[in-house]
Amino acid sequence: MNRRPRTPTGPAEPIGTFCLVLHTHLPWVAHAGAWPVGEEWLYQAWTGAYLPLVGLLERFADTGRRRVLTLGITPVLAAMLDDPYCLSELARWAADWQLRAQGALVDGAPGAAYEGRLATRTLRAVEGRWRHGTSPLLRRLADDGVIELLGGPASHPVLSLLDDRCVRAQLDTGLDDAAVRLGTRPRGIWAPECAYRPGLERHYADAGVTHFVIDGPTVGGETAGAYDVAGSGVLAFPRDLGVSYEVWSPTAGYPGGGWYRDFHTFDHGSGLRLARVTSVRTPPELKAPYEPAAAREAARTDAAHFVGVVRRRLTELADARDGRPGLVVCAFDTELFGHHWHEGPVFLEAVLAMLPEAGVRVSTLSDAAAAGHVEGVRELPAGSWGLGKDFHVWTDVTDLTKIATEVNERLLQIVAASARPGERDGVLDQLTREAFLTGSSDWAFCVTHDSAADYARSRAYTHAGRFDTLADTVCAGDLPGAARLARHYATLDYPFPHLDARRLGALR
Repeated sequence: MNRRPRTPTGPAEPIGTFCLVLHTHLPWVAHAGAWPVGEEWLYQAWTGAYLPLVGLLERFADTGRRRVLTLGITPVLAAMLDDPYCLSELARWAADWQLRAQGALVDGAPGAAYEGRLATRTLRAVEGRWRHGTSPLLRRLADDGVIELLGGPASHPVLSLLDDRCVRAQLDTGLDDAAVRLGTRPRGIWAPECAYRPGLERHYADAGVTHFVIDGPTVGGETAGAYDVAGSGVLAFPRDLGVSYEVWSPTAGYPGGGWYRDFHTFDHGSGLRLARVTSVRTPPELKAPYEPAAAREAARTDAAHFVGVVRRRLTELADARDGRPGLVVCAFDTELFGHHWHEGPVFLEAVLAMLPEAGVRVSTLSDAAAAGHVEGVRELPAGSWGLGKDFHVWTDVTDLTKIATEVNERLLQIVAASARPGERDGVLDQLTREAFLTGSSDWAFCVTHDSAADYARSRAYTHAGRFDTLADTVCAGDLPGAARLARHYATLDYPFPHLDARRLGALR
């Protein structure tokens, strides 16, 4: 493997600002199967990415570091990370991981001892300080100023494809949910799929949102600062693709390095990942055993290279702007760091430690705005961070687009006809909950990318089917039957307990 030199220490005066934004999201998978997709997906991401991420942030907090990064947690994932059922199953899953590692060690599998140590440490954390859920840990980090937390719409739909009334209800439900869990209603959001259409900024402003993230191509690659969208006062922070793609892109990135643990190769007896990438051309049966120490060193080497990339980009921006410091925003799915790329947390911790030494100011989005990294008012076109930077990843799955549209249209009709202004209705709330879960952007994404497509379709159709059954019962006038049905569905899926269907009638 090529070893790159460490980035030299830069000047004391920062040459620009770097903002790392991590988007933490999985769809609602509780009580919806475990393997090969379902709850297993949640527990792998939780133990592989979320636990080590919180750990490194707490280490920064202990050394007095503040404004380390901006962390988005979607309401639908936050609900699972605090759910007693999911917490119990997480502990069961970690215990099973420990047993599988012990079995592999008895069988003499290379790397089994390392896996056993990881599993044991994880189980202790899950049964110890994580036992009350994730929100208490995140709230402490946010209250101490170590991180900025972003909220988002409840079920992670592509807001650009929704009726305005659904946009506002999704936003208010998601932001209220975050306020209950974290004590503060977020001012910034992660717009699902970085999707934007003209007019959304008005809904953001009405909901108290001050900033959100878009993809670089939406602003033509001009990513040196945030933009006031259409004079709304709501800032859009564009992602710098050139820098972000050094880490991960559709075709390349650091996780493909030969020393890193291979995500796709399993030991069939234990289900553990015991091999390293070796090379992208090496067949699974010929891959070399994983070497943790060498992999960590590779991560630190790649971190030094990445810091150099950031510094060069900020130097170029300053040169092009008569010395005025610029901004680099890099945004990634949190699950990349630790789940898909096992050494990702080591990389992140090294990058965040090296950047200030290299003369780069590390900040959160809101602090970057306060520091003046705003490029003025700008009208934005529609766009997303999906393939093609438009919406076809979701709209091309015509059956799911059709059922989501039909569900939302019928929901609006029923709520308009049935909701009483001064009285909350549990039946309408559950009807709205099923509609929200039907329209998660994940289902169409999985189908388009042929990743667990059958599971994704079954999830969307399951929620749509429950919605239709409940809606038919309401429309038939069987209110006692609708109440029984709503209570039953709530025992299966009950995220967003503060959801209030009456909000759907707020815009007419």
